[in-house]
Amino acid sequence: MDEHTWLRTGTAILTEIKEWRRAHPTATFVEMEDEIHRRMMELEAQVLQDAAQASESQEWGQTPGQPAPTCPTCVVPLQARGQHQRTLQGNGGQSVTLNRTYGTCPTCQRSFFPPR
Repeated sequence: MDEHTWLRTGTAILTEIKEWRRAHPTATFVEMEDEIHRRMMELEAQVLQDAAQASESQEWGQTPGQPAPTCPTCVVPLQARGQHQRTLQGNGGQSVTLNRTYGTCPTCQRSFFPPR
């Protein structure tokens, strides 16, 4: 996690909010609240993405002795199929892109990004 990036992003968002407010001097409280919330979701998405990327579970199957996740149906260890990107939608509507090890069940051949 890069706190410097978070601080830069947060500072940029605060500057944008101030500029928006100057450009909209008659905005209502609700309009200001909506604009601030929309912009803060950008920071939330970045922090969420960085926190998720810092998880040890993103690179399962690459460390000797580390158990692989199991298939939720067959309960057998998954086979790692390399790193792939997965894009999720955060609560605020912002996209969060994660790099994760993709896995396939050797029994049922189902594939997914564990852990779910």
